[in-house]
This record gives sequence, C-alpha cells and structure tokens, in this order.
Amino acid sequence: MERETKTGVRDALPAGLGQAIRETAGAIAALLDGAADMSRPVPGLDWTVGETAAHLALANGLMADLAAGRERPYGDGTPQSIAAANAQSLADFPERGAEPLAAMLVQQTDVFLDAVGRACAEGSAGRTLQTPLGPMDQDVLAAYLLTHMLGHGYDLARGLRRPHMINEARVALCLPFLKTAMPRIAVASTLTARFTLRMRGGPAFGVSFTDGAVQVLADPPEGSDCTILTEPVAFLLIALGRLGPWQAMVRGGVLAWGRKPWLAPRFPTLFDAP
Repeated sequence: MERETKTGVRDALPAGLGQAIRETAGAIAALLDGAADMSRPVPGLDWTVGETAAHLALANGLMADLAAGRERPYGDGTPQSIAAANAQSLADFPERGAEPLAAMLVQQTDVFLDAVGRACAEGSAGRTLQTPLGPMDQDVLAAYLLTHMLGHGYDLARGLRRPHMINEARVALCLPFLKTAMPRIAVASTLTARFTLRMRGGPAFGVSFTDGAVQVLADPPEGSDCTILTEPVAFLLIALGRLGPWQAMVRGGVLAWGRKPWLAPRFPTLFDAP
C-alpha cells in the first residue's frame, strides 16, 4: 500500500489517513465557523457545543504530545477514569469560544502530523506509544485521532444542526484503531461465539468470544455464528455509541444472518466505549 506523503516525509502514515485527519479537522473548524451560541446542548452528551469543542481541541493536543513521544497520563484505560480525566481537563481549561477553539483544533492537528513526520524521518515510526487506551503504534494512534474527531465532530454537527463529516472512506481508515480497542473495552461476559463483521462495499473481519475473552481476527472465522452487515457510517456510529443497533436495523443500516442472528443486537453491548 502506498503511504501518506502530505507531510513531506515518505511512509509517514497509511495512504489517505493524514489527508483524512487534516480534512476532518478542517470540517470541524468549518462547523464552528459562525456558531454564535456555544452553550447549546449536544444531543446524547452532558456537554454543550463549547465544551465538546474544547474537549476536541484538548484531545488533539494530547494526541500531538503522544505522537511526539511525550508521556501524558490520562486515566487508567477504563471508561470511568477517562471520563474523570475529561471532566478535569475541561475544568482546567475555560475557553469556550468557537473561533479560538477551531484554530487550536487545526493547529494541534498540524502539530500531530508534524510529529508523525519527524518520527518517520528519524526512523522511529514503529515505536510503541502509550495512550489512554493502552499501547499503540503510530498508525493506530493516527486512526485513534481520526476516530475521536469523527465521533465528536458528529456530536457538534448534531448540536449545531448541520451535516456531519463521516463518510465511508474515513470509516475504513478508523478500522485499525477500532480493532485494536475492541479487546481493551470489552465488558465482562461469559459469551462464546464467533462473529463476522462486514461493512457494505468494504472490508470484513472476525471477532471471537471464548468465555467472554475477545480476539479480533483479520479474516471472517470459519463457522461464524452471526454475520453482521453494516452500512459504514452506521458501523462507526454504533461502535461509538451514537446509534443503537435496533435503530440501525429499522433504518436498514444493519442486516444479520447465520446460526445465531439474534446475537447481532447484543454485539455492541459487549463493549463499553469510553
């Protein structure tokens, strides 16, 4: 696969990922452009538009530091600890203005990509980085950044009643992070089952549960108990807890079949996304 060269450094990121990160940051900044009331609530969150934008700007700064190899403790990987860290960071950072937050978001995105480019130039792109959701390599961290921006970009779009920026190509670029995160955010269960996850028009992979222990498989497993076919945008929204599986099924965004198709609505409940 050809890799990203937008930073001027060959092999910085998988093809399209750096561009998607830049474009998503720009799309979020455009959402905020002209947003007069940053105190508007965001549907489904306890945050206002201003708090959500501030969290995004701060998170991009955190990711930029991580990409540069700096240690930034941020919770212990559990949803509760990350939520507490989010609350504390917002309490310590009072800025809620649309223009300064949009500028900070874009600036920190550029800092992140510059750090990725420098690591590649120095031959350290393959190093392990410590993140709020455990160790990751640079490519997975970049997919994490994109996923996080798309999730909260969607929240801002809902709060401001404007179109969101999630599309099929960007969802596909999030998959390395989502696959890495699944075993780390699994909730306790005794389930033993094999799932095939397919995105309509896109890739497929497997997820196996053995007495609740989760393994993500590069390919669909043999003898899959439940195959779930999902429209890409719905896939990401379900994964991030922004859309319920039954809602998606009613809208035609999800189809399921196999020996145990009734497991499909249960699948998202087996994870607790922070």
